[in-house]
Amino acid sequence: MPLLTLGPTAVEHDQHSSFIKTPQQLLVVIFASFLVPIFGIVLLVKLVVSQPHADAGALAPEAVASRLQPVGRVEFGPVMASGPAAAPAGAAKAGPADGKSTYNSVCMACHATGVANAPKLGDKAAWAPRIKSGAAALLQSVIKGKGAMPPKAGTSLSEAELRAAIDFMVSQSK
Repeated sequence: MPLLTLGPTAVEHDQHSSFIKTPQQLLVVIFASFLVPIFGIVLLVKLVVSQPHADAGALAPEAVASRLQPVGRVEFGPVMASGPAAAPAGAAKAGPADGKSTYNSVCMACHATGVANAPKLGDKAAWAPRIKSGAAALLQSVIKGKGAMPPKAGTSLSEAELRAAIDFMVSQSK
């Protein structure tokens, strides 16, 4: 029976070889195998022994209550427009304003530039059919809202203030 010999066709990779080839590499591996666990133990001890370094007053009831304030709140009331069309806070409470000041603070945002097909102040052709329908119809359009304009122009103005603003715009557009 012939003996099996390994020759030049044998597998050249030695499965039992190590990545440590020199004595210096062996020393580095031994040193690291001791150093890494010691470093981990030192960090763990430091974590367990360390004292919290938070502010002493952080757990006071006032401090906790101030951190737990709500981000916002919900209020139910009249719909107010936001942005440049909004009436100044307290304009409705200060008493009836004249039509020009109401126009300047609320209506001008859309009616000065014609935003969303709002008739421009002074545009006789755009205002003519509206003026023909009458002041009462114009007031009802503003109260109920029309097109992109929300009811009461998005404010809490009284009917008298709305009527004054309508009268001002009509007088400027005749």
